[in-house]
Amino acid sequence: MTQSKTLRRWELALLLGVAIAALAGVWLDRSQAALADQVIRLHVLANSDSEADQALKLKVRDRVLATAEEYFTPGATLEETRETLTAHLADIAAAGADQVAEEGYRYPVTVSLEENYWFPTKEYTDFALPAGNYTALRVVIGEGDGQNWWCVVFPPLCLGSVSESSAQTALAGGFSQDQVSLITGEDQGYVVKFKAMELWEEFCHWLSGT
Repeated sequence: MTQSKTLRRWELALLLGVAIAALAGVWLDRSQAALADQVIRLHVLANSDSEADQALKLKVRDRVLATAEEYFTPGATLEETRETLTAHLADIAAAGADQVAEEGYRYPVTVSLEENYWFPTKEYTDFALPAGNYTALRVVIGEGDGQNWWCVVFPPLCLGSVSESSAQTALAGGFSQDQVSLITGEDQGYVVKFKAMELWEEFCHWLSGT
């Protein structure tokens, strides 16, 4: 009888733990999705991990950011930015290819705007973004087999002409004050929350077999 009661307590504790994890997972998914709905991330993939290809990646990154910046209108909305990028994907790819050629390489450069592209948790100088699916401006150099570089083109947190702080830029891009506090670390628990989001996402991918 005692053993049976002990087992029931463990079963109840396990069920309670699963229920709490599920509820927390739902909250984490909603928090990340709300952020992702307001962000376009930049993803630059190097041809390989060789020192030369990694150096080339950074030069292509700079060229792509400078070219994209030419098309951005201050105060543009997310949808306006999305439409602008879509209309100029070929121009951005051509700029990247020109940089590759100037450096003496023959790698092709492809640029696409992709939905639901998964990113891990990423910390930048004065802000961070949680793991999850985002819209991504993807720049692939050659085989795209090298280490990649991430940042954010909307809100324009990676554009050189932006003089405001990340918090001000994010607010101007439509983030709520709570979201700004979350990504800039003003919310003291943001590191734990972001790691929890990443673990939850990995668990969901594991369950789905993807």
